[in-house]
Amino acid sequence: MSSPHQNVVRFITAGSVDDGKSTLIGRLLYDTKSILVDQLESLSKTKHARVTSSDAGVDLALLTDGLEAEREQGITIDVAYRYFSTPKRKFIVADAPGHEQYTRNLVTGASQSDVAVILVDATRVDLKTSPATLLAQTKRHAAMVHLLGLRHVVFAVNKMDLFHFDEPIFNTITQSIEDLTQKIGLPKPTLIPISALLGANVVSASKETPWYTGPTLLEWLESLDTSPQSEKLSLRLPVQYVARQDGSASDDFRGYLGQIESGSIRKGQKIKVLPSNAEATVAEIYLGNHFKAGSNNAVESAHTGDAVAIRLTEDLDISRGSLFIGADDSRTPTLSKHISADLCWLDSEPLSFSHKYALRHTSNTVSAKVKVIQRVLDVETLSHTSDTHALTSNAIGRVDFVLQKPIAADLFSQSQHTGAFILIDEATNHTVAAGMIREAIA
Repeated sequence: MSSPHQNVVRFITAGSVDDGKSTLIGRLLYDTKSILVDQLESLSKTKHARVTSSDAGVDLALLTDGLEAEREQGITIDVAYRYFSTPKRKFIVADAPGHEQYTRNLVTGASQSDVAVILVDATRVDLKTSPATLLAQTKRHAAMVHLLGLRHVVFAVNKMDLFHFDEPIFNTITQSIEDLTQKIGLPKPTLIPISALLGANVVSASKETPWYTGPTLLEWLESLDTSPQSEKLSLRLPVQYVARQDGSASDDFRGYLGQIESGSIRKGQKIKVLPSNAEATVAEIYLGNHFKAGSNNAVESAHTGDAVAIRLTEDLDISRGSLFIGADDSRTPTLSKHISADLCWLDSEPLSFSHKYALRHTSNTVSAKVKVIQRVLDVETLSHTSDTHALTSNAIGRVDFVLQKPIAADLFSQSQHTGAFILIDEATNHTVAAGMIREAIA
């Protein structure tokens, strides 16, 4: 069964301040004719500080910088989601802030994406050094894209028009980007020379770059394999809610509700319930909230992304936070109270060994205590320091936790859904970190 979402590309734009992210998205919307006439008329009457040349026309960045504060400051603050389509694909794009202080917004946008478009402002690369020096934010965003496990990454080298589309300069920047991706573990990257302002190599190929024979950005996005990888993985169904009809003997229905994070489930299948390890058989499957015992709403199977209600033949002790997996699954999650994880620290207050944190993993929440900070990533040098014992705002580090009770943990490299968590400060109720599980000890 094919996924209904296989023709949708979800991507995020990342880059430093004024790299041209909003302009790039505006260009994609404009050139794919995804802008309403009244929107275009409104923009044409809007003056904006970033449009300095008389021939620049409409400020396309205003299509995504929707907040008044964003327009006044000339920066992107919130994650702006926009939608456009071509005859080949539908696209959902998240324009994430470039400011370091809005790293949490970038993490939010990236967590919902399969693709990252990292913009590199050619004018802000230090070409006097050898190799050329990229901005710290470019390095940070590339490192975070790698940690968050995005499947596809492209580096769009923007503002090449200001260098008259000079091929040697593009090659110099390319070498620095390839060095960066090699250091952090990203695969060999795709690089495209563009001008978001002029539309060069964004939707249409530019005559100014006869030396570039690769795809335009849109062509690259249209060519990606977007079928959900999670459909090929083992069944992972976290229980979010246990539903009863009315409790009467004539309608004694008990359904376990949740969203299938990976794999599929079918009627008659043997499943295992974690953490109890009890086995059961799937009696009925209902999609969404259309469940009623004995009705005609039941289906034979359900797949990744489906919200379902599952009725079992056995009466087991199951509650929110339980996890359904296949009974014959060869890769069972580890029931662990001791985990090591990469953290993107998002709070203004640093990580504390004395604070009480709640670790929210799928539909399960447990108390967590920080045991040790193993290492912290130095974004400038892309090396890890083991002598740093603090994790401050926007830092990335490897941290060991001791949990109050075991969680059914997959490694993030094996499953991005059941291998990830968020950390919440129990005193403030702030989400303070996004975590990727790298090791789980039984």
